[in-house]
Parts: sequence; C-alpha cells; structure tokens
Amino acid sequence: MTDPFITNKTHPSSLPETLPVFPMAGVVLLPHARLPLTIYEPRYIAMIDDALGRGRLVGVVQPTADRENSPLYSVGCAGRITSFNETDDGHMMIILTGVCRFRVDKEPHASRLYRTVVPDWQPYLTDLGENDPAHIDRDRMLGLLQSYFSRNSISVEWSVVKNAPDAVLLPTVIMICPFEPNEKQALLEAKSFAEQAQMLMTLLEMAAAQQSVGDTDLKH
Repeated sequence: MTDPFITNKTHPSSLPETLPVFPMAGVVLLPHARLPLTIYEPRYIAMIDDALGRGRLVGVVQPTADRENSPLYSVGCAGRITSFNETDDGHMMIILTGVCRFRVDKEPHASRLYRTVVPDWQPYLTDLGENDPAHIDRDRMLGLLQSYFSRNSISVEWSVVKNAPDAVLLPTVIMICPFEPNEKQALLEAKSFAEQAQMLMTLLEMAAAQQSVGDTDLKH
C-alpha cells in the first residue's frame, strides 16, 4: 500500500523524543534517499505496526559489532515509511525515505521487543531542507563509479546512473556500494554534501588502487 499523500516534509517540532531503530551492520540511510526493507522478525513487525500509528518514523543505526544488542554507533538517520505492503505469509515490505540524521543521546532500557533511542536532532536539522546544491566533480565521480562497478561486478543501468541528479546519485551510491561499516558511517556523518562527495570519491580511488595492487600480485 503506497500512500500518495505521504511526503518527506517534516517540521522540527514534529520530530519525536524517542525513536524505534533497526540496528543493521553495513546499512545506512541518507536523508532524501529510499531504503527498501523486507520485515519478517516478530519484533520488527511489532515495531512497524507501532510506527505506522506514531508518525511513521523509524531510525536506522549501525551496531558497532555483529552481536545481539551490541552498542550502536553515535549517529543514525530516521526514515519515514512511505510505502507499505504485507505479503500472504505475513512479511512486510516497506520503503523508508530518509528524513533527518540524529545523534544517539541515549538508549533507554528496553521496554518493548525492539530497541529505541533518545535522538538529538539538533546537529542535523539542516537535513530537513533541500540537499546542499554544492558542485561536485561529476565527470570524476562517474569515471570512478564505472570502474568500481565493473571491478566489483555490480550490475547497474548505466544510463540511469549517468542521468541521475547529484542529490539522488550520491546517497544512492553510498547506500548500495559494499563499503566497510566504518566507511559507511564516516560517509553518513559527513557535515556537508560536498564533504560527502569528496569522501566517496576518495574511497572509490582507494578501492581501485587496492584492486590494482592485487591484480599485479596475481600476475607475478
């Protein structure tokens, strides 16, 4: 069920004081970007049920280790449920559209099946506006992406990538590329669109250099 009346416009005063969160290693949500998720664990089905009646906001935060109830990274991003479907077997298929990053102020003692945090929205309220229109070196970015996708056998519709506006291209690439969790976290926490773009291109260049060294080693 997709609701055509849901928008990503959120006023700071409507941001909640507590937020349910998905702790997912290697997954980040960026403001204005879309993250599709399939929900099947009972605790997260309960979380989505609750969120649908409470503003439809859910946080995505990486855990610092791959263990149950591991501490969370200090910054995550809230997304609004902008698409919702329930399958015949009881699974939920949702899309979260990124709204605003937050700093984790604290994580209260669990009173529900799922984890919640007290978010500090203040450092990231600029996320509620339009994406920073800062210029990025698009030719360099596209060249690095084409090489990275090819080397990592990532299948994309290149014409779609090539024609995507910067405000769509940058967060989408950050979310789909298989960077290490700490690298994705650094990209998430970047202070500006321009800083995020520069950091992404640096990571792509580092990945290319490492793969080139590996290719050279194999030839000897």
